[in-house]
Amino acid sequence: MAGGDPDSLKQFLVGGDISALSVIEKYGGIFRDQGKSDDAIKIMTRYGSNCFRLRLFVDPTRRNVVVNDLPYTIALAQRIKAAGAKLLLNFHYSDTWADPAHQNKPKAWQNLAFAKLENKVFEYSRDCIAEFKKANVMPDFIQPGNEITPGMLWPDGKLYGLGEPEQQWGKFTRLLKAGIRGIKTASPEKPPRIVIHIDCGGDWSKTKWFFQHIEKHIVPYDIIGLSYYPWWHGSLADLKTNLQNCAATFKKDIFVVETAYPYKPMKIPQKNAEKSMAYSMTPQGQKDFLSDLIRTVKAIPDRRGIGVLWWYPESIPAANLRIWNAGKTALFDQTGNPLPALKQLTGNGKLLIDMNPLSLYKYLLLEMNTRC
Repeated sequence: MAGGDPDSLKQFLVGGDISALSVIEKYGGIFRDQGKSDDAIKIMTRYGSNCFRLRLFVDPTRRNVVVNDLPYTIALAQRIKAAGAKLLLNFHYSDTWADPAHQNKPKAWQNLAFAKLENKVFEYSRDCIAEFKKANVMPDFIQPGNEITPGMLWPDGKLYGLGEPEQQWGKFTRLLKAGIRGIKTASPEKPPRIVIHIDCGGDWSKTKWFFQHIEKHIVPYDIIGLSYYPWWHGSLADLKTNLQNCAATFKKDIFVVETAYPYKPMKIPQKNAEKSMAYSMTPQGQKDFLSDLIRTVKAIPDRRGIGVLWWYPESIPAANLRIWNAGKTALFDQTGNPLPALKQLTGNGKLLIDMNPLSLYKYLLLEMNTRC
């Protein structure tokens, strides 16, 4: 039997955004498994991770871990591909963090008129992907923008507090489509799957509002990407409602591309979020959270849930680096050893649960032919 897996047997993707790994290693961070120092990517894949995400800044500020330029990112992508894992590339279209509160243009693009900015997004996206292709590390998935619920490349592509809303949606989606055009121009033979990533995992009304506009403006995309942090985005029940409604309404695959939960007590940054933090802030609580999250995503109707990626699993202490949440939401402990939750990221197996008899028969036949 030739070719890849039938769609109904697609691999469930698990892993994390490990964009800071190389700089943490540079500043002395050491990862261990069974008492021996080892490569963090190898440790994660050994326990079942099969997909990693990397961010890309235009001209990074070099402050703390904001170092992800093109050479840095390609070098880390080479390690990911060498480990046999899939790659999700995350364009920030900024020199620093792009998120719901910050979507600032790169310094070099600040004074471009809109038409020239649109063309710059196209050229930059095209040229970056051409370099990944040249290095033989083509991403499997690409995000044109990070948590773009409020738009991107402000003020031109800002979606609130500026100008007439429909006009701003038109400008934002022109920029978004320019990035997608650039990606596809550089990879005409087998384009990576396009992920549109927003931040509001537990908010169906906002997710519906955003993707209805995306479809109204005919933005070509393949996957809905969501961030889900319970202290910001609600309970797992809220997430489940959003996931199920997304699948039914937009008929797209859905990928939780960012999530985290503390394994040690930490101050919750959002008021009145305690009810969403239903798990203990312990290694076992973190593991239970991730187990239930994966189960929730796998349960999306029509097998639309394709994966879960942990945010910053490699965030162990390193000299002279400020680490997010002081490392309390990492998947390695303070000495670089795997936590129980890391071993919960097991995506290598095919999804046999709830598989219909015909799909199960095809899977078993494929396995027999592969081993003969």
